[in-house]
Amino acid sequence: MAEARTKPAEAVLVRLPTALTILFPGAPPRVELRAATVAEAIDGLNARWPGMGDRIRDTRPAIRRHINIFVDGRKATLTTPLAPGTEMFVLTAISGG
Repeated sequence: MAEARTKPAEAVLVRLPTALTILFPGAPPRVELRAATVAEAIDGLNARWPGMGDRIRDTRPAIRRHINIFVDGRKATLTTPLAPGTEMFVLTAISGG
């Protein structure tokens, strides 16, 4: 009987806000990485720039309140799947009073 193999995740494009890239020297506004879900993409960002994952997600774990992530024009959660070639946008929330 052949073993079932998990297909490796395909590359996705992650777009990061300037407010985040300035905190991590060398982090570009566009990052290509392999990830099957939003959580895996955040893990990939954190592997390249330690601490970036903590800026995007909290300890619950969930996306932080002041961060929004969009995939295919829709607000995403950590479990949102990423299809090959998908663009994932990480945006900082704008608030005021």
